[in-house]
Amino acid sequence: MPPVTAVLHTENDALRLGRALETLRACDEIIIVDHGSRDATARIAREYGAHIFPFKAETSPGSYLQSARCDWILCLDPSESLTEGLEATLLEWKSVVDVSGPAFCVFLREETPDGWVENPTPQTRLVPRTWTAWKDVLPRHDPSAVALEGELLRFLLP
Repeated sequence: MPPVTAVLHTENDALRLGRALETLRACDEIIIVDHGSRDATARIAREYGAHIFPFKAETSPGSYLQSARCDWILCLDPSESLTEGLEATLLEWKSVVDVSGPAFCVFLREETPDGWVENPTPQTRLVPRTWTAWKDVLPRHDPSAVALEGELLRFLLP
């Protein structure tokens, strides 16, 4: 069973972080890379058992993965949450003994003032710890990534 580490980059995300962390039951470890929060972000992260690392400008996003205990990394934003369908897919995915594929992607549904909008292009979010293709704090999209069932929900900022 391949264990999964969730990685989130935060900055003053106390109002939304709990919702994101609550949906990470399929993950075996949570790493928070904090970009200097001055609110209760770190306290909330600790309540969920997350390991907190301070962001360092000279450090690449992938270098934080050296501290991960797991070989697979799920990346999400603090304003995002896994749907029950995606959580179930991850639990099923973890039960497979031989996980193959360079990366996995998910579809994203985003809250807007006019309602929910589905993004037709999947985003690469589940990658091996050795992943080297980053677009800022999230993985760069890999067209060969295998799509997982379920979605990520991105909520409007509070």
